[in-house]
Amino acid sequence: MTALQGYTQVFSGDTTVIDTAAAHNVGVRAVDVNGNEYVYGLGVASTAAGSWVSFDEALATTLLAANAIGRVGIAMAAIVADKYGWYQIYGKNTIAASDDVADNAALYIDATAGRCDDAGVAGDLIFGAWSRSADATNVLTVELNYPFVADGAYLV
Repeated sequence: MTALQGYTQVFSGDTTVIDTAAAHNVGVRAVDVNGNEYVYGLGVASTAAGSWVSFDEALATTLLAANAIGRVGIAMAAIVADKYGWYQIYGKNTIAASDDVADNAALYIDATAGRCDDAGVAGDLIFGAWSRSADATNVLTVELNYPFVADGAYLV
């Protein structure tokens, strides 16, 4: 049988802390006072605060790019390769990297890795994420509900 483990209750720092060595188990989740949820993970090159990433089954991150498959989160800091930090997966995010996006729009993977857009691209819909503001200088407020991408050919 698998042993159960609950959420860790005390964390050092906040969601913008970048660790040079893992301070928590990769995959551990935390919730802030506003109910936003985050997952702890290993970074990838060129990640900036607000970058969209996809996670594989081992929770390794990749900047979100066309035809990705897997869970999705938003980096809360510049969590580059060989560093660890927090990725938001639920709630309101105010630092999401974007292209030109309208308020209350469905979101798709942008042509620039790590960003979203509201231009419909077949197979690149980000399920569980939508805009809650128009973007300002490539930054957007979004609502997240455990987003994922599936690269489905049936999507418009």
